[in-house]
Amino acid sequence: MSEEYGQERDAAPSPGRLLAPAARPWAPGPRDALVTGMGFCLPGPGDEPVRTAEQVWATAAVGTSHVERDGFHHGTVRGAREAFGDLLPDIPSRYLRSYADVHLYGLVSLVEACRDAGLDHAAGALRGADVLTARAGVDSNYDSYRAWHDADPATISPKDAKSLFVRLLVAGTSSDVGPVQAALLGSTGANYTVSCGCASSSVLLGIARTMIASGQSDLVVVTGVDRFDTERVLHGHRLREVVEREAVVVRHNDDPPAAPRHDRPMRPYDTAGDCMNYGDGSVTLILESRAHAAARGARSHGAVLGQATTRSGLNSAVAIDTGGTGLAEAARRALGDHTSLGRVPYVNGGGEGDALFTRIESNAVRSLWGDKSSQVMVSSQEACFGHSGAPLGNLGAALTLMMMREGEVCPTANCMVPSPVCSFDPVPGTKTRALEFDRALSFNYQVGGVNSALLLGGGDAR
Repeated sequence: MSEEYGQERDAAPSPGRLLAPAARPWAPGPRDALVTGMGFCLPGPGDEPVRTAEQVWATAAVGTSHVERDGFHHGTVRGAREAFGDLLPDIPSRYLRSYADVHLYGLVSLVEACRDAGLDHAAGALRGADVLTARAGVDSNYDSYRAWHDADPATISPKDAKSLFVRLLVAGTSSDVGPVQAALLGSTGANYTVSCGCASSSVLLGIARTMIASGQSDLVVVTGVDRFDTERVLHGHRLREVVEREAVVVRHNDDPPAAPRHDRPMRPYDTAGDCMNYGDGSVTLILESRAHAAARGARSHGAVLGQATTRSGLNSAVAIDTGGTGLAEAARRALGDHTSLGRVPYVNGGGEGDALFTRIESNAVRSLWGDKSSQVMVSSQEACFGHSGAPLGNLGAALTLMMMREGEVCPTANCMVPSPVCSFDPVPGTKTRALEFDRALSFNYQVGGVNSALLLGGGDAR
């Protein structure tokens, strides 16, 4: 049992593998993409963000939700500016004043990941790193434009006006989170941002793996970061009204997708699940080639072994294919010819409370495992921190690697009574489930039919 992620618990007998072992072993090599660093900036229980793998595990292992406060269900990151000051005390205050929340989230998770990986960014240890950033919204731009628009010229001081103007430039031009991270690291490598919704960071993990496998890079930083404006969340019921009024195309089901809500909690895979809650935050993973990690004596959380992205061929950007065929195909492509489904007893799911998304995964799991699908564990931890958009792929990968290291599967947060739609075991309740495994899939998907599947390997991925 790892002392890093969990505390000693009563020893429970670990069951054998639920399904047959892989027919052909996978051979490790020097160009494998190992995850050597994890950093977070997520909603916490009080006025400080969740920043480390230990804190994330302590939350997810018991299905705790940090989404609700005073009846308002939104995963709000509190204390990011203070955490930034603690981690980066030498950054001049004039720069700090120009950073939007997303910049703070991204920098906090980045520095925590560097610390976790044992890489001194201030000493130039990541100077040659490629910096890839996942974003799913235009939040920093929107907030900066609004702040500028709302400023009263008659009362605002010249100093504050200059700060607002700089913040507008930072948010609206080339200095979004990715370039700011690259500047902190002094990176001479590639630096770009991908925005494809909830699958953004999982797609970037696949790109990072390809860059490492091809020899293009030995060190890649992948960050997912987003912030959702709470005033827009407060008007979530308007989105529901629009969705119900418009003729949204939905294959295999006539119901429209549920809108986000702030007045009740999200309940993935639960019979009472009917909405999702937004959440802010950032997750950063550092990937290294096996050769690079070994040369500096780095320890590994596990490996990214495969990733695939598919589309469901829908004719609308807001359509949903609940048949799960595109998701199942992404999983098959991620497995490739080196890992059989029989070696994968767990999937970190993308369930966020909407019954339609439960149907997507249920159909995909049934398509993949057939009559053995009920033996497969599928759990989601989105309700711990809220539906955060771009960070979700990184968060799912990080948690899955932690679970393999612990030999325990985290429960689905806020799931107490599983929906009868589930074709799998959603691990309800507030306790982990013992399971020894070293291969797992992680799913991300969204309206419009974009699907991503990650194949992850635990330990040294041998």
